[in-house]
Amino acid sequence: MVSPNGDGGKIQAENPILTAGLGTGLPDPSPEPASAGMPPGTPDQPATTAATSAGRPVRSTAAVSDWAGSVQSLLVTVVIAVFVITFAVQAFQIPSESMENTLLIGDYLLVDKVHFGRGGLWGHILPYSPIKRGDIVVFHYPVHPSQHFVKRVIGVPGDRIRLSDKRVFVNGVPLQEPYAQYKSHIRDSYRDDFPNSDFLSAGVEAKWWLQMRELVRSGELLVPQGEYFVLGDNRDESLDSRYWGFVPRENIVGRPLLIYWSVRSPDDDPRLPPGTGDKLSHFAYALTHLFSVTRWDRTFHLVH
Repeated sequence: MVSPNGDGGKIQAENPILTAGLGTGLPDPSPEPASAGMPPGTPDQPATTAATSAGRPVRSTAAVSDWAGSVQSLLVTVVIAVFVITFAVQAFQIPSESMENTLLIGDYLLVDKVHFGRGGLWGHILPYSPIKRGDIVVFHYPVHPSQHFVKRVIGVPGDRIRLSDKRVFVNGVPLQEPYAQYKSHIRDSYRDDFPNSDFLSAGVEAKWWLQMRELVRSGELLVPQGEYFVLGDNRDESLDSRYWGFVPRENIVGRPLLIYWSVRSPDDDPRLPPGTGDKLSHFAYALTHLFSVTRWDRTFHLVH
């Protein structure tokens, strides 16, 4: 299946990996020889270094204590980082154009994983919010759950969806969508007049094609309970619910909160040296030209 833009809104997670190593030593139990020239009965002075009878260095109690304190601090940092990544926020990168101009290729996002939390006990403690029409969500792509996609919610459970000449109608009412972009001059009857069972576009999942036909009522698509209909803001270049179906509630990770960094696409930068098509070269170039390739007007920009 080939999407209009290659990956239809796939985003990449940035997951830090922390490692730690610790070496330990045990002091020799034999007593330390008295220092030369010290009169009998003089109290022993703390030693900063010690040696065994075999001449091997031994860590003092203070050194071992410092190591233990450092390891404890590191473990606390790791635990906090794992907790934050697992439950609170996670970093992602936008590699495709399906959400232009809301999100651009080269935007680096912090995703709020708490905002759409479930109910129950935590629902009375944390400020959870229900998923609404117009929300931008990050989710596990239903076809390949290891991939993350980002789209805008258009239909919630129970809604009836249809598109007529690219315009979206929900429950018979046209949506006001100032964020939507239409860049293609080529008409696609399946994409632009969805759901349209008389036409089939390239990239439509066969399983979804059969399921969709069962859910159409009077020319409108009925959104089942526990699922959501999503579209990309760049409507003509987005692989979305029109092509592969609904997003189950359990697939939704969170919402984009903040663009913490935005860098111009290498394809848009004429200064990028030729032959640097791999991601590592792009990243190295961005680091060495940080101030010139950064989109400063988008950095630290809240996502709406």
